[in-house]
Amino acid sequence: MQIDIITCLPSLIESPFSHSILKRAQDKDLVKVHIHDLRDYATKKHRQVDDYAYGGGAGMVLMIEPIARCIEHLKSHRQYDEVIYMSPDGTLLNQNLANGLSLLKNMIILCGHYKGIDERVREHFVTREISIGNYVLSGGELAAAVLADTVIRLLPGVLSDETSALSDSFQDDLIAPPVYTRPADFQGFKVPDVLLSGHEANIDTWRHEQSLLRTQQRRPELLE
Repeated sequence: MQIDIITCLPSLIESPFSHSILKRAQDKDLVKVHIHDLRDYATKKHRQVDDYAYGGGAGMVLMIEPIARCIEHLKSHRQYDEVIYMSPDGTLLNQNLANGLSLLKNMIILCGHYKGIDERVREHFVTREISIGNYVLSGGELAAAVLADTVIRLLPGVLSDETSALSDSFQDDLIAPPVYTRPADFQGFKVPDVLLSGHEANIDTWRHEQSLLRTQQRRPELLE
């Protein structure tokens, strides 16, 4: 898979891909992540990529020209399954959506900033809009990192134990059960006996029951 991220603030998004699972996935050539500085495609002086909104109002808007130039440049080198714009009014990201995106070969993620992007980009270049929650960030960079993380960790070979992703919260529309590690007894706080029993069937049953209980208590709308 190749993920191309377009941003006017590349330094804001570089760090997540330089550590831990995301870095190892790139080192193993399981995914390629390229961050593109939108200012490299600017057509105005001083690498300007934003301007005032027509009709007035507060905030600057990312212009269509540099975004279009960048997307067209990327498309001249390969075909993309999706051009995704991170937007607070997009489809809410969930595990099922991440699962589907993990099957793609190439995608572009466009990060908005300031007051957003020229609407014509959304109308003519973007194929999908995704939100990570019902709130507003200063820009789409952090949201793009979240989206990339949810997708990359699902790629075969990324996690050392590929069954780990299958037991994550929301994979079966349930919240994951509680987990414990050593010591088995810390100041009288003990690990449930069933987890120490070595009886796999009983452990699986306990975990499923705990998932149901937690989901009912914390996210009951998932059970609907």
